[in-house]
Amino acid sequence: MNTVTLEMVNSLDGTPIAYYRSGVGPPLILVPGVGAANPTAWPVFPALAEKFTLYAIDRRGHGKSADSTTYTIEREFEDIVAVIDSLEEPANVLGHSFGGMCALEAALLTPNIRRLVLYEPLSIPLPGKPVYPEGFLDQLHRLQNADDLEGVLVMHYREVAGMSPAEIEQFRSSPVWQERVATAHTLSRELSADEGYRFDAQRFKDQQIPTLLLTGSASRDFERKGIEMLAATLPNNQVSVLQGQEHIAMYTAPELFLNEVTGFFCSPRYANTTKSPMSRSTR
Repeated sequence: MNTVTLEMVNSLDGTPIAYYRSGVGPPLILVPGVGAANPTAWPVFPALAEKFTLYAIDRRGHGKSADSTTYTIEREFEDIVAVIDSLEEPANVLGHSFGGMCALEAALLTPNIRRLVLYEPLSIPLPGKPVYPEGFLDQLHRLQNADDLEGVLVMHYREVAGMSPAEIEQFRSSPVWQERVATAHTLSRELSADEGYRFDAQRFKDQQIPTLLLTGSASRDFERKGIEMLAATLPNNQVSVLQGQEHIAMYTAPELFLNEVTGFFCSPRYANTTKSPMSRSTR
């Protein structure tokens, strides 16, 4: 069994950023999304550690990472770059959801990314279908200002993750509930940053990093729209549709997720990935 070692690096603004190193092989940076556990909790983590040296990041304000007095999303991009640039060789990067968007932006700031996997990194609102319900972020801010962090967490899981009351109550009894409450103060700022982010295709038109775009066949429209936009923009990408899956296939279909990720990072068939309007459906 691979050991997991906690290590730290200072970001550009001096904030200490924690990551958990495990495994053997080429480096692979793992970047989690909003309200998510550190990737060491992903069911696929042990299998990935058999093929890669993993660096699972605690994003700022989460876990063992420190925080700054003011928050801007650009610092998140710099945090990922700090971890990547601290290594002795270029790294693969896997970003999920909000973490994928941060990884995408980090790719503009460093030449040290070998390949990139982005799992539904952009939330693109459709006409008449906002990403977040009307008034949701205002209510989230009010709960946080009242120090009701459990309320913040419950509202996030209900309105964003789509969990039922029974599922939320079951989660309350899990060992990780208090850990999630401890970082719930980051939810409103990160979801606000996500809502305010505007993807500018022009900035990415020359990015040549081989990129795998992952999406679930049952994912929500605004998540699929983000993948479509990236597929039409990035010059060196491949889209894989995970059949029957939504936003968290690393939990719901770990073998399928592993096959796609390790195949992309390890297989010669992706050596000359080029942009194509066609996508592959995986079962």
